[in-house]
Amino acid sequence: MDIKFIKNDHLKKKPDFNNLGFGKYFTDYMFMVDWYSDKGFCDAKIMPYGPIEFDPAALVLHYAQETFEGLKAYKTSDGKVLLFRPEMNAKRFQSSNERLCMPKVSVDDFVEAIAKLVSIEREWIPSTRGSSLYIRPFMFAYEAKLGVHASNHYKFMIVCSPVNNYYKEGLKPVKIYVEDSLVRAVVGGTGFTKCGGNYAASILAQANAEALGFSQVLWLDGVNHKYVEEVGTMNVMFVIDNVIYTSPLNGSILPGVTRDSIITILKDKDYKVIERALSIDELIENAKNGKLTEAFGTGTAAVISPIGTLKYKNDVFFNNDNVGPISQMLYDTLIGIQRGDIADKFNWTYEVK
Repeated sequence: MDIKFIKNDHLKKKPDFNNLGFGKYFTDYMFMVDWYSDKGFCDAKIMPYGPIEFDPAALVLHYAQETFEGLKAYKTSDGKVLLFRPEMNAKRFQSSNERLCMPKVSVDDFVEAIAKLVSIEREWIPSTRGSSLYIRPFMFAYEAKLGVHASNHYKFMIVCSPVNNYYKEGLKPVKIYVEDSLVRAVVGGTGFTKCGGNYAASILAQANAEALGFSQVLWLDGVNHKYVEEVGTMNVMFVIDNVIYTSPLNGSILPGVTRDSIITILKDKDYKVIERALSIDELIENAKNGKLTEAFGTGTAAVISPIGTLKYKNDVFFNNDNVGPISQMLYDTLIGIQRGDIADKFNWTYEVK
């Protein structure tokens, strides 16, 4: 991809890297390329970060044709900059775009655009443990024309944000509320894609959970309201009799990059992993009889998020509200690989030059 660089003459003052929060600050530059139905991708550029102009009739504002991804860049102890499995994000982005009838970005172009932007922004990458540069690639329908149809004009963009832990608790157990009424996704819908509509549909349940003092929502399947699927921002796993259970990729949950990485690490360490539908009643029964010893979410933003309390009719506590040994091992291993402190035997990291 031929990417033009437009210099920013007014660079920002960098924030305190120890007090970043998540998604509050943005770097000096962003990537943008247009796609037209008669020309394909054209005019790729890295340009100063700032507002873009929308026509009030832009299709994305009315029919929500939009997809996005999330990944991170890490700075190693010797100053190298690493991405984590960017090609997997690229392939998932293609899958999301295909489902929403949007143009695909090639894996090479996706990774190249990210790498060039991150290389320019390397001074924005925090080096403290638990911090990173969050990268948000996204695409949306830009054509101004009302009517439900695929757009003839899209913009593919990338912005970056230095971040600390997603949850202010860090690697501490969070409280999860089981949603057994509202529905996030169903098989045949867009649950397996990373599109804004999925997250918009989850906000009411999230707001209800937060009002009750919970950090996130655990969704049940949309047909029977019976089987565990995923947490609002993460896939979820349960340790029952030292076997790890997680929902299968049946089309209604997101095929997480971290999920896949965690399953690979677990199997490499000789843990048994079972991907099957697990009912909430079975889960609670195993919690009551002591067989459920750990539960944790997995995702790019939070990495590993241990679950300390699961609210379903009555509170259920796991592992005395402590971080379990498997959760801790997985966090240390994955963060170690991502930051270059542990040898990358799986060839997951990509060095930005």
